[in-house]
Amino acid sequence: MRSSGSNSSGRGNYRGAGNSRDDKQKRAGKPRPEERRYDVGGSSEGPKKGRGAAARGGAKGAPKQSPQRGGGRTAPARSREYDARAEERNRERYANKPQIKTPKTFPGAEQEGERLQKVLARAGMGSRRACEELIDAGRVEVNGKIVIEQGTRVDPEKDEIKVDGLTVATQSYLFFALNKPAGVVSTMEDPDGRQCLGDYVTNRETRLFHVGRLDTETEGIILLTNHGELAHRLTHPKYGVQKTYLAAIQGPLPREVGKRLKDGIQLEDGYARADHFRVVEQTGKNYLVEVTLHEGRKHIVRRMLAEAGFPVDKLVRTSFGPIALGDQKSGWLRRLTNTEVGMLMKEVGL
Repeated sequence: MRSSGSNSSGRGNYRGAGNSRDDKQKRAGKPRPEERRYDVGGSSEGPKKGRGAAARGGAKGAPKQSPQRGGGRTAPARSREYDARAEERNRERYANKPQIKTPKTFPGAEQEGERLQKVLARAGMGSRRACEELIDAGRVEVNGKIVIEQGTRVDPEKDEIKVDGLTVATQSYLFFALNKPAGVVSTMEDPDGRQCLGDYVTNRETRLFHVGRLDTETEGIILLTNHGELAHRLTHPKYGVQKTYLAAIQGPLPREVGKRLKDGIQLEDGYARADHFRVVEQTGKNYLVEVTLHEGRKHIVRRMLAEAGFPVDKLVRTSFGPIALGDQKSGWLRRLTNTEVGMLMKEVGL
């Protein structure tokens, strides 16, 4: 009973001077339980004095350690050092190994140029598979020779490539057709601030220029491109590219007017001849006639019909060579298809 009372008094006054358990621990050189809690290093010495020492080793500042027998020692933290050594060993292991060269993906990959089917696909002739079928069918020519071997390499800047006899525009050329409204000046810039062709292509990075001209009051198709040689040939009289116009005139219209226009009309700057002439529509005295000619002199159609006695009320150019205006709306700009570009180049021998 005395021992029980002694234990009870010890719990009530654990740090008291008369605590026999505390005195025994001091004599044995062992720290009290609460002091041993803050002894992070597992040392057998007494607790460190001072608030800072207790804070560094306390529950908030000290790393978690699993209780161990025999002094509470823990394994040293070596994870970073171990990883660094492992990385160094791997680096030394693979440092002197020879570099492996992978084989070429296809024969002739080291050659210059691009594969023909890739060039055709980029030019808008279809997918690469479709372009390979064009080559297999013998429909593709490179510099005048039919190519049937897949993977043939070409230089799109130098080689002439044709599909079904039409030249493919493989370079960075642009070709547009504009349905010019009446009142628009046929220049890319106008110092007087009038509406001009350049207003329709202001968002193009590449500088374009017009192929030929239409007078301000004439509507219809006009071509825009950055291909200088093609533009030059399309407007040169040597190549005789035909242009077709629809003209609204007042009758009555005699039968021989067509023959007279084909035979030639004397103008102040020489004779002018029409290639074709026909009446498209007649409503009373109002006639709509079609005139085709290959000349490109200023106001040529208006001057010819006026000299024949039929001043033009309205004039529209409906085709330029093989490129037709069709149902393209007034003021609309469209990009020519690759087939249309090929037909234009064939027209002038390119």
